[in-house]
Formats: sequence, structure tokens, C-alpha cells
Amino acid sequence: MINKALYGLRSSGLRWHERFADTLWDLGFTASKADSDVWMRETSDVYEYIAVYVDDIAVAAHNPEHIIQQLKETYKYKLKGVGPLDYHLGCTFECNKDGTLYYHPKKYIAQMMEQYERIYGEQPKMFVSPLEKGDHPELDSTSELDDQGIKQYQSLIGSLQWLITLGRFDIATAVMSMSRFRVAPREGHLDRLKRIYGYISLLISP
Repeated sequence: MINKALYGLRSSGLRWHERFADTLWDLGFTASKADSDVWMRETSDVYEYIAVYVDDIAVAAHNPEHIIQQLKETYKYKLKGVGPLDYHLGCTFECNKDGTLYYHPKKYIAQMMEQYERIYGEQPKMFVSPLEKGDHPELDSTSELDDQGIKQYQSLIGSLQWLITLGRFDIATAVMSMSRFRVAPREGHLDRLKRIYGYISLLISP
């Protein structure tokens, strides 16, 4: 019987998920049938929600402070970054003048550009499309990347894949095409990734 799991164990993620699920059940929440990591409970005339992603949570309720206080005091969770939702899992959250909540990934893209500049010493050249029309990356015959180049390629691909999750569906086809070469990419494949970075940099350009 595990009383306290440590980070790094094969079973740590599952143990954490089980423990937090027990907590939410105890608070009266039930898991959504559409997504088991979205929890809800009915209170008077509204539903309250808690969205869970590993050990990050987002609370939508009339009194979210009360829920956070219960997690801290009753269940002894150590929470950090508590407060109004403004940045979560790569998304910046803001409100329109009429109070409508919306999100965008501009800050995440800015961080991607900083990562790119750290690797290559410059910002990517801007493009108006993620890939050239009629391009066939599978026919590329340039030199294969070395181990360091492969790591950089895989890192860039990973950031782009998360950006799609955040809502940039316009690059999904291009990123999916280039993901096929992540095991043994070539210089031409890396150039195509740089083009995708140049395309998404248009969103944050002055």
C-alpha cells in the first residue's frame, strides 16, 4: 500500500490522479462522461467545474476561492500560482469589454520565438504560409542531421504540436507532415520547420 508516491516512479502519475479524483468525489464533483478530467457539480442554479491536467487545475465557480481554501486546509494540498485565470497551460486568458472570457497563445508563441533565437541566434524569417504549395518533404535528399540537430528538430516539433492543441489548427497539416521525419530528419526538413516558425511569428509581429 503506497502512502506517499514520489515523482519519477512509473506509478506516480496514476497514484496522483487517483488521490485527486478521490478528493473531488469527496467535494461532490463527478467526472464528465465526455472528458474524465473535467469535473462538475450542481449548485443551486449553476454548475461548477474543475478542469484537471496532470497537476494543473482551473476552477470555474461563483466562489473559486472557497474551493481552493478547502483543497489547502481540509485536504492539505500545497498550491502555487493561485488567483484569477490569466495564463494556463500555454494560453493567455483575457476578457472583452463586455466581460466575455477568451484565450490566445501569443505569450506561448513569444516563448517559442525566444527558444528559437537561443538555438539559432536569430529570429525566423517570416512567411505567409506554413509550407510551400506542392511541397514533397518525403523526397528531400539533403544531408541527415547529427544527434544535436535531431534533438533540436524534435524539440521544435514538440512545441508546434502543443501550439496546435492551443488552437492553431492552421498549422496542423504541415506539422503532421513534418512529424513523420522526427526519427531521422534531414537539413531540408529542419528548414521546413523553420518556415513554420516564421509563419506563426506573424501573429506576434509588431
